[in-house]
Amino acid sequence: MTSRSRDADDPPERRLIIDPTAHDDGGAELTGEEEDDVEEAKPPRVALLHEIIRRQGQEELDRNLAALAWSSLAAGLSMGFSMLARGVLHAQLQGLPGAFLIECLGYTFGFLAVILARQQLFTENTLTAVLPLMSKPSLHQLGRLMRLWSVVFAGNIVGVAVFAWGLLHLQQFDAPTHAAFRAMGEEVLHNTPWQMLTKGMLAGWVIAMMVWMLAGIEQSRVSVILISTYVIAIGGFTHIIVGSAEVLYLVFDGHASVGDYVLHFALPTLAGNIIGGSGIFALISHAQVRSDGD
Repeated sequence: MTSRSRDADDPPERRLIIDPTAHDDGGAELTGEEEDDVEEAKPPRVALLHEIIRRQGQEELDRNLAALAWSSLAAGLSMGFSMLARGVLHAQLQGLPGAFLIECLGYTFGFLAVILARQQLFTENTLTAVLPLMSKPSLHQLGRLMRLWSVVFAGNIVGVAVFAWGLLHLQQFDAPTHAAFRAMGEEVLHNTPWQMLTKGMLAGWVIAMMVWMLAGIEQSRVSVILISTYVIAIGGFTHIIVGSAEVLYLVFDGHASVGDYVLHFALPTLAGNIIGGSGIFALISHAQVRSDGD
């Protein structure tokens, strides 16, 4: 039997793949099965991640107002648990070494609930819903984006406001825990408006990075959400939805005014989250994909 016929009889996974370029770049000769393993081990191309997120954003833009409103309201209520969990841990761990680092784990809970339940969170939409507009700019797409943002933001704020009011008035927690809730809101308001803006940019950037990473993985989604949102907590970055729960608790408790919430916290933080998520991360990521395609 000739060498050629023996090669033809060998199963594909046993034959060596001779790549004429392999020796040029120092690559080794691999079997068909090993080549498949290499392909599976490769991370997704940037263009693929971009397209996954763009299509998710397009689906969100196509949803009707009622579905968006209910989903965003549910997300706002769920995000209140970030405040609740961190506040309870703060009250229980007060005075212990490393208490801050442990209590910040509670901050991640609301994000886990919202993202895994596929509820509409405004700061996620600063990336997902913007990519369709960047891919095909038009006044029609811009109008759809403003519609989505308006409905989702309003639903999220109503949700966290109801949650914060409930924490204050439904007599579910003891005095030390309520003191912890107040301390968290006061900690947020200690930032200047400029700090609200710049820390909000970092929070928006981290959320956008998290959404980008989640598009490329099937396992370890919980770990990515935990680590990303934990960074926001320990960094003291300002997030418009969680921060609204914390500051509105102070408003309902009489320790802050509506002006403090709107002018000092909400407007600069909202601008920072949008700039970080849409103006920086989304724009750079989109430019990278466009450059690769040129």
